[in-house]
Amino acid sequence: VQLQASGGGLVQAGDSLRLSCAASGLTVSGYHMGWFRQAPGKDREFVAAHTRGGRIYYADDVKGRFTISRDNAKNTLTLQMNSLKSEDTAVYYCTVRNGLRVGYEYSVFGNYDYRGQGTQVTVSS
Repeated sequence: VQLQASGGGLVQAGDSLRLSCAASGLTVSGYHMGWFRQAPGKDREFVAAHTRGGRIYYADDVKGRFTISRDNAKNTLTLQMNSLKSEDTAVYYCTVRNGLRVGYEYSVFGNYDYRGQGTQVTVSS
């Protein structure tokens, strides 16, 4: 299984970025999917999740600015990030969890089965 995240970069506060995660070795339609991020010196934190059944969850500090979506036909997960702030600076990781497993907690990184290598997002103020 591979999760290839892309789309990160250096932008200014207020700009937008679109992150993509291409999955191979699995069919994402059977998986819950999520984005997490980790800033230097900080713990990894939940950003957004899109469940196998179509429910969507966001961290409070990205609600209204970020949009998570998935394309099961293309086996991809996307995170549209608008109105970026300096505090959004982090490495962003996409993650997947088998949708048939019980006990799913969308905001817990350890709940996911696989993660990608991460893509760096840097927002200058």
